Amino acid sequence: MTTMKEAYLQASSFLEKQGVPEAASCAELLLQHLMGWSRTAFLLNLEEPFPEERHAEWTGLLARKAAGEPVQYIIGEQEFYGLPFAVDPSVLIPRPETELLVEEMIRRGRRLWPDAGTDSASTGGSGCAPAPVAADIGAGSGAICVTLAVQCPAWQVHAVDLSSAALQTARRNAERLGADRIVFHHGDLLEPLITSRIAVDILVSNPPYIPSGEVLGLQREVAGHEPHSALDGGPDGLDLYRRMVRQLEELPRYPRLIGLEVGMGQAEAVRELLQRSGPWREIVIVPDLAGIGRHVVAEA
Repeated sequence: MTTMKEAYLQASSFLEKQGVPEAASCAELLLQHLMGWSRTAFLLNLEEPFPEERHAEWTGLLARKAAGEPVQYIIGEQEFYGLPFAVDPSVLIPRPETELLVEEMIRRGRRLWPDAGTDSASTGGSGCAPAPVAADIGAGSGAICVTLAVQCPAWQVHAVDLSSAALQTARRNAERLGADRIVFHHGDLLEPLITSRIAVDILVSNPPYIPSGEVLGLQREVAGHEPHSALDGGPDGLDLYRRMVRQLEELPRYPRLIGLEVGMGQAEAVRELLQRSGPWREIVIVPDLAGIGRHVVAEA
């Protein structure tokens, strides 16, 4: 009789021999997925017998992972900012460093609009204090826009993506996570907002930023499975930043707060792009946990 622990250890060893990064973590996630368990249930049931009737399914999951498929696509989920997001091959898998961008935008947004959505009668006004309009450009799975909507429910959140399939995934995440007030737009970067004359206060984006010549050289889980349209940022990786900065001039007014995620070594170039456009009082580079300049934040 094979126990759950033995099945887990055998799977970890198999995946490691196949060159899978973080093989033990992948094996654990796949076993939790197979059994429908939380991590606590996994730890409590390690000495239980492995169900032989699930052996073929288990083998299939391991084969997919060994072939390089991201474990998040196999189990259909990735946690972001404490929320479980559905993911599929139409969207990039949310990364931990993007949580830092969201955290920075929430912190600054709450400081700039401290009374958003609150009753203004006590200060002599009527109704509620105006809430900022936030826009997530290149929404993908909806990790950014949904998190903003959940954490700051008074904010008016819009999301834009060029991929219809990605928008379907983002809408599904918004519905399942209680952020169904988000307005979704199908289109290229800021174009839907410009066409609809939407005045944006907070603009945030994690656009494609990998130089075209480097996409195929990425880790096989990324290059072979994640959508290249969400990775390829043109010859130097900066094409979409240049286009967005130009499009800012076509909005009804400049946003008061902008946050952009960038690739390694790109932060200074993106900061310079913003410096040449807009009424910015401050433009800062925010490092990730590894100390790499990962986000460029501009505030007017």
